[in-house]
Amino acid sequence: MTDLALWGGIECTVNRVGPCYFDQTVRSGHAARVADLRRFADLGISVIRYPVLWERVAPHAFGAMDWEWPDARLARIRALGMTPIVGLVHHGSGPRYTSLVDDRFAELLGRYARAVAERYPWVEDWTPVNEPLTTARFSALYGHWYPHARDDGSFVRALMNQVRGIVLAMREVRTVNARARLIQTEDLGRPSGSPALRWQVAMERDRRWLTWDLLTGRVDRHHPLHQYLVKAGASEAELATLVDEPCPPDVIGVNYYLTSDRWLDDRLEVYPSWSHGGNGRIAYADVEAVRARPGGIAGHERQLVDAWRRYGLPVALTEVHLGCTREEQMRWLVAAWTAAQTARTGGVDVRAVTTWALLGSYDWNSLVTEARGYYEPGAFDVRASVPRPTALSRVVMDLGAGRRPDHPVLQGDGWWERPDRLVFGPAGRTRPLPNKLSGPPLLITGSRGTLGNALRRVCEKRGLATHMVSRAEMDICDPQAVDATIRRVKPWAVVNAAGYVRVDAAESDRDACWRDNVDGAVNLAASCRRHRLQLVTFSSDLVFDGTAGRPYTEEDTPEALNVYGAAKAEAERRVLDISPAALVIRTSAFFGPWDDFNFATVALRTIAGGAPFRAAADYTVSPTYVPDLVNAVLDLLLDGEGGIWHLANEGAATWFEFGQMLARAADVPQELIEPCSWRDIWQPAVRPPYSVLGTVRGQVLGPLDAAVRMYTAETTAALHGESRLASF
Repeated sequence: MTDLALWGGIECTVNRVGPCYFDQTVRSGHAARVADLRRFADLGISVIRYPVLWERVAPHAFGAMDWEWPDARLARIRALGMTPIVGLVHHGSGPRYTSLVDDRFAELLGRYARAVAERYPWVEDWTPVNEPLTTARFSALYGHWYPHARDDGSFVRALMNQVRGIVLAMREVRTVNARARLIQTEDLGRPSGSPALRWQVAMERDRRWLTWDLLTGRVDRHHPLHQYLVKAGASEAELATLVDEPCPPDVIGVNYYLTSDRWLDDRLEVYPSWSHGGNGRIAYADVEAVRARPGGIAGHERQLVDAWRRYGLPVALTEVHLGCTREEQMRWLVAAWTAAQTARTGGVDVRAVTTWALLGSYDWNSLVTEARGYYEPGAFDVRASVPRPTALSRVVMDLGAGRRPDHPVLQGDGWWERPDRLVFGPAGRTRPLPNKLSGPPLLITGSRGTLGNALRRVCEKRGLATHMVSRAEMDICDPQAVDATIRRVKPWAVVNAAGYVRVDAAESDRDACWRDNVDGAVNLAASCRRHRLQLVTFSSDLVFDGTAGRPYTEEDTPEALNVYGAAKAEAERRVLDISPAALVIRTSAFFGPWDDFNFATVALRTIAGGAPFRAAADYTVSPTYVPDLVNAVLDLLLDGEGGIWHLANEGAATWFEFGQMLARAADVPQELIEPCSWRDIWQPAVRPPYSVLGTVRGQVLGPLDAAVRMYTAETTAALHGESRLASF
């Protein structure tokens, strides 16, 4: 058995919703960036799943094929020493002149495959259709994608057309290249459920194998789903043809996600209404098993072993991706690699693990039915002019080089293994056991402040061990105290959330402001440099004077108007002089659910009491939602980023406009928000009229309006003892 290989892939779905096509390759920017291929090769990837998609090459007419894009990309892949696995349809329904339920779909796909093979006769590895069963379910059983059907007949026809298309495609490809191999992918989850749904669970456990069962000629009259398929419209003849002339995959490609394993339960009253459905006989909830089943998920190893035992064919994990925080992405990939190695030790012929969505993906949280702009990074983050390597890229490089990734956060359990994962069903109604956090901690100063409190909460939720210190426990201006604490705690990084925050008081208390915000930050930087630790420290939009008339970026020179801003600007300069790798976060105008004194909380509390609330109409800022900020800071810390970063939610508003946004979202009288000048509220420190933060390094926080909705939803939920922030 050869060594376990590292494969890669980009999220390349081109799905149709009504008249609109959603093209992930365009949205990630890869469509215009051939240089990405060098980035992938530099990770150590040997094989890459790569799209030559029908919808992109021949979108308008079958005979009008544009080869310019795949010509350049496949040539570059070849020159870089990578092997492509060419995909022809990826969650698509074909161009506008066909569809999944079109009787011509399979024949047309076969003809298209022949054209691609003749264009690239050297290509040996093929996935003509990605996840046919999943695509048929989403398009023709659940109605999410075109043709938006919701019946068994359409589902079976969509599945049979895709499977027949794979057979014809491989037949045509092999007339050009007899060595061509079929790497057939499918989402492989394991359903389970309550006793009343045993037969439904059994049916779905049989159904999950249908793509490979059909291709390997297993769906004969004795197959448990043969009668269902025939009753739903599959002909005896087409099923018999697949039995007599099978097209078995050369590699079974297992795509496995945390949403793949499902839990079905007839006890509707303990599940949210959006999960309710049924089969015409019994109503039941359908949720992720990881969120409801005490035993958790089946896991990668179980899926690989089951597929190997069923077919006796080589297997691979062909999509490993988790849309979550950075450490969880790292943990998930390492878990998949470890599971594959364990399965190989047990005799399973596992060929590869594929790090998927190298450039991330868009809007899969809505199953790509809407263009909301929700982005999940992968090994690279594309929210800047040049894709930025994330911490996941270093894990990929380690695995590709045969090294065991050793980042301290990998010592913690993934969220799918922790007690608080259970939020649905009977198990979700009990108080979870506290998470057991392991590994070196993150040392956080300022334990009693807004940022310190938020960091503690978010780190606990993310399974990141912390050691919080107040000024009484460690004075950041005392070098000996800092060094002693670092030696005792042995952190993997330090986050400085301490500081002097009273902007107006600083005008008459310059020494105290300078001590805490400059001397303390500088001392931490020096200590972190001595101990070779990464430092995060925070700065402010008040380093600018507001005269630019446009959003300030990281490249703009500070010109502060007040003592507080001047201290922050001086701290930035001196910290980066001492430790250029330190991460300096400029941010602005906090609001969030975890303290009672931020603008949003005070404004809404005042209005709810029927009193007017004054807000500055001549001072424009970048309101920043604290949970978004803290999560982004931790991700950037894990990514090893340094220098100055601007982190604020996308958007700008005067304080008065921000108050109106909050009132509308909370459905309270916005006329109680009264405009005034900032001078009527704050004195004596001068404020810049416009301190909006833009960025040239990447807009990693979401839109302000979405953050306001999250804030009002969270504060409402908190009144009922719930937390919407509890789930990733």
